[in-house]
Amino acid sequence: MFIGLISDTHGVFAPDVRKFLEPVDRIWHAGDFGTLACAAQIEAFKPMVGVYGNCDGQDVRQVYPRYQRFECEGVRVLMTHIGLRRGSYWAYDTRKPLYDVFAKDLLDLVRPDIFICGHTHIPQVFRDDRQGFLFMNPGACGYQGSRDVPRMALRFHIDDGKVHDLEKCELPWNTIQ
Repeated sequence: MFIGLISDTHGVFAPDVRKFLEPVDRIWHAGDFGTLACAAQIEAFKPMVGVYGNCDGQDVRQVYPRYQRFECEGVRVLMTHIGLRRGSYWAYDTRKPLYDVFAKDLLDLVRPDIFICGHTHIPQVFRDDRQGFLFMNPGACGYQGSRDVPRMALRFHIDDGKVHDLEKCELPWNTIQ
């Protein structure tokens, strides 16, 4: 399975993102679609699994869950929008204004092979040997946030329980929205 991983589109499924994701089989979106129209564009382009983000309205939250837990080619995946903050695993609690719900319990329950989140707009991929999973944050591919951090998208293959051939694509800020 060839997976495209994006986050933080903030209402824009840009042509450069589409071009990078053209060869993938599925798209995983780690939240902050921005609009249902943007989510629909992505779903019309490729089959998609997604979660809502902290900037998504109630319309998006009625369609997409807070967490997704699923299996792909023998790999257990857990995806949420906000998942890593200052070295600790967290999840956003919509009932409180702070990031104060520790996601460790969910991680212990699911025991994912891959833990995916977005939110920070900072791309990160690393193996957390202590927790036993691959952490992936694709960064933001939309046009919101700091221009000091590149727009980014990821793609990779999953076969027989293994993730391989990870590719990142740095996207320019100067493309037409």
